[in-house]
Amino acid sequence: MRSEFDPATVPAGSIHRAWVRAMMFAIALVVAAPAPAQDRTPLGADASGNPAGTIPAWDGGLKSPLAGHRSGSPYADPYEADVPMFAISAGNLDRYRAQLSPGQIALLQTYPAWKMNVYPTRRSAAFPEAVYEETAANAGVAKLVPGGNGVTGTTGGIPFPAPKDGLEAIWNTLLRYRGDTYATRWGQAAITRGGAYTMVNFREELDFGYGNLANRPRNQADNSLVHQLQTITGPARLAGQILLVNEPVDLARDMRSAWIYEPGLHDVRPAPYVAYDNPATASDGLATSDDLQMFNGATDRYDWKLVGKQEMFIPYNSYKISGNGPDVGQVLRPGHPNPDYARYELHRVWVVEATLKQSARHIYRKRIFYIDEDSWSIAVTDKYDTAGELWRVSEQHSINCYDVPMLYATVEVHSDLRSGRYLVLGLRNGQATFFEKIKRSSADYTPAVLRMLGLR
Repeated sequence: MRSEFDPATVPAGSIHRAWVRAMMFAIALVVAAPAPAQDRTPLGADASGNPAGTIPAWDGGLKSPLAGHRSGSPYADPYEADVPMFAISAGNLDRYRAQLSPGQIALLQTYPAWKMNVYPTRRSAAFPEAVYEETAANAGVAKLVPGGNGVTGTTGGIPFPAPKDGLEAIWNTLLRYRGDTYATRWGQAAITRGGAYTMVNFREELDFGYGNLANRPRNQADNSLVHQLQTITGPARLAGQILLVNEPVDLARDMRSAWIYEPGLHDVRPAPYVAYDNPATASDGLATSDDLQMFNGATDRYDWKLVGKQEMFIPYNSYKISGNGPDVGQVLRPGHPNPDYARYELHRVWVVEATLKQSARHIYRKRIFYIDEDSWSIAVTDKYDTAGELWRVSEQHSINCYDVPMLYATVEVHSDLRSGRYLVLGLRNGQATFFEKIKRSSADYTPAVLRMLGLR
């Protein structure tokens, strides 16, 4: 039975009106239990579309490379022919308020030039079959450690595809598949209220222990989630600084360890401050260490509540914003990125609320995470200060790396509503390479190796 909204059959001039009529059936917050097992995707999402027809059924996602794609090269947009159906702005946001987060609403109200171009929903998220197999094997085996600051019983896959609480949901995001072992380069900028910025460039190595499909079978005793080696390559005043982070799966057993090489000191020092609400590297105070990748690290300072599911406009299939089309100067604008390069779609998200424990300290008293059901990637985060006032909002733009395949974060935008500034990272505009395959082992990520790298 055809739904009322079908972009393929509605005249272009009528698409917006058809969408609005369809949205009348789904305008309220959707708080729902997971679908029955037979109606779920391998990672636990609802496989069916929504009753209004504005979210299609999942058909397996995008699993094949586009013609001519070379492994490691930038990703061409498979949906380049799509055009926006409509735009959400300060002038019409009341029509769509139920499908926006408070932070997104605040951005629209703060910046008259900001808009959200809404495209047809493409449920492109797909992952290797081995990830699906490992997720199925986790049923009844994967468990939170006492206190919830880690997971045991699994070495790969989504541990809790039908989460019972907020902790299980956030651990799904922390342990989602993000590739095996590779290097990548990207840029970061802290934009002033007036639009000025200095680009900081990074080369980053990621060697995943958990979920690494190239290194199986895996030993759970290794307890390694990821080794991360991050080198600043510019500007000159920062170039040569190297950060090494070793992240465990069970943080109740092993804490995160981090070291930094400072070229001016020619020495390696422990970096225990690379965690929680300490400022992120070169962020100009606009993001905390645990803001990066929308959330990372220990979960022990918050109480976690699984609110349910909601239909929401989120960044998705964002090939334009960090591709070989626009240069950085075209993307970055005062107050917010250029909206012409951002793509939003209607998707279902898990809503998880993190409230600071009375005994804990953090600059964010509350954080609300909106997590894409198809990938377990956090798409939007609203962050509240110690007085409970909305302070910051973050959005993560993702693409399907269809030669893997996996849904992968490209650009993160962390906006400060009070200062009028924002931090953007993950910019790969104009680069010839997206991923570089490398061979590494845990022996390559030690303080001694870091010292040798710094002295070269």
